[in-house]
Amino acid sequence: MKLLAIETSSEACSVALYLDGEVIEDFRLAPRQHGKLVLQTIESIMDDSKLALSDLDALAFGRGPGSFTGLRIAAGVIQGLAFGANLPVVPISTLAAIALQARDEVGGDYFFPAFDARLDEVYWGVYQFSESELVMPMVAEQVCCAENVAVPEGVVGTAIGSGWGSHQELLLSRVGQDQVKKTIIDCLPRAGSIARLAAIGFEKGQAVSAELAQPVYLREKVAKTKVEQQEAREQR
Repeated sequence: MKLLAIETSSEACSVALYLDGEVIEDFRLAPRQHGKLVLQTIESIMDDSKLALSDLDALAFGRGPGSFTGLRIAAGVIQGLAFGANLPVVPISTLAAIALQARDEVGGDYFFPAFDARLDEVYWGVYQFSESELVMPMVAEQVCCAENVAVPEGVVGTAIGSGWGSHQELLLSRVGQDQVKKTIIDCLPRAGSIARLAAIGFEKGQAVSAELAQPVYLREKVAKTKVEQQEAREQR
């Protein structure tokens, strides 16, 4: 299995190669430089590995949720590569990616990833460790107010992501202090995690054609007017 993955949904830009179980990754903190860096990094990592796109089995990308601009860059780049090389694409959730990273860092069975979605909201998910899939969702990922998140009763896990930094008090009041055993705020999705999840997804038949490799924003409307923002606050 040979697979190339990219991840640009946050201030980090990363590219990874999955080569028969080994992961080679280039990860950089590069706010607002993704468009310039990602193609250069892809070329560099492929040249260093002495591989061409035609040698790969598939491509993968972090399909969101995350930065609107970053997700569009990732989807556009991966579609262009997939069309040019006639390769299938495996879109991977960025929430699942950081759940896997938490599993690697601190262990455990349950993970509560939350990204700050602005407008007093978070991108939210709950994941469980799975030997066959590494991590699998327990609830559907969503965008919601911090005070509206939900965790299955009795589940104790690791809180991870920027949302726990910006909305920690609200999230803890909703989830419950006794259900959060660890908190990791400074964790960004990485292409290496995307690649590992994509390798499993590819084997399970989850790859799609280039035109179906679309970002997932979760919000029906990416931008809200000031009036809509005020109305949302008043409703809460």
